[in-house]
Amino acid sequence: MDLLDNPKIKQIKPRYLLLALIPAVLLLIAFISCTTIDSGSVGIRFKKWSSDASQYGGVLGTCKGWVWYNPITQKIFEYPIYVQRKTYEPFRVNAKDASEFTMDPTIAYRLDPDKATAVFTKYRKTLGEIEDGYIRTCIYEAYRTCANQYTSDYLMSHRGEFESEVRKRLEVSLSSEGFLVEEFTSQITPPQSLAEAINAKNEAVQNALKAENKVKEAEANAKIEIAKAQGVGKAIKDIDIDDNAFKSIEAIIYSMTPAERSNPEILNGSRRTRIAKGSGTTIQEVNRLLKQFDQTRKMMKMVTSSKMGKMMPKMKK
Repeated sequence: MDLLDNPKIKQIKPRYLLLALIPAVLLLIAFISCTTIDSGSVGIRFKKWSSDASQYGGVLGTCKGWVWYNPITQKIFEYPIYVQRKTYEPFRVNAKDASEFTMDPTIAYRLDPDKATAVFTKYRKTLGEIEDGYIRTCIYEAYRTCANQYTSDYLMSHRGEFESEVRKRLEVSLSSEGFLVEEFTSQITPPQSLAEAINAKNEAVQNALKAENKVKEAEANAKIEIAKAQGVGKAIKDIDIDDNAFKSIEAIIYSMTPAERSNPEILNGSRRTRIAKGSGTTIQEVNRLLKQFDQTRKMMKMVTSSKMGKMMPKMKK
């Protein structure tokens, strides 16, 4: 006779099966009734439904670590409380004079743990969804409100002031909802026409600086030449010249014709020989005098041009 066909065995079998199922059921209940909340997050325990008006939104409080709850009537929602970073698609806003600017914002923020339940009660959305909704709207409104107070020229020349004002407005609106701004940066792109005007202005300033540097360089060179001329003049003044030297010079000059005195370049070899004989000097002395005359004339031209260049700005005034 088979033992399984024994009536007593048949009575015992369901009892043992029931006892064997109890641990499995308890294990299943424990599995679906327990969860863990990361140390960098905050858990929100809330009721799926509640008739108690004092429990607004059915929120029972926050939790961390191992959390036990009734999966039938309760649920756990998790918010990260470490810094989140989000870069948005460009915004387009108008300045006070209707010029359109493009703003590329990047924000770093975190959720205030003390306001996590309020955030969940109000939005019941993930941080990603809140970023694309409420936070994005706050950023746009901060840009729009501030840009309307600036002209395009003033905005471009005071970018730091503009960005600081945008951040202040953003911090006020977000902190009231439980979001703390850690960083906020913007890439501001002006309209094409304004960008071209700014580049042209910068180029004009650079050209003006180059021209000014050239003028200063020319003035410096002129001062150097004047100093050289003054040094030569002082050296000539300090030289003790023999009075007899002027007699030979005078004799050479008087031996020239009026045309030769006016235009020394026509004095060729034969003319110089004639002048030397007529003045009782040598050709070498005639040549030396003519060379000194030529050098003195060049120096006088240099000094005169330097003084005229210095006087011209004063005459224009």
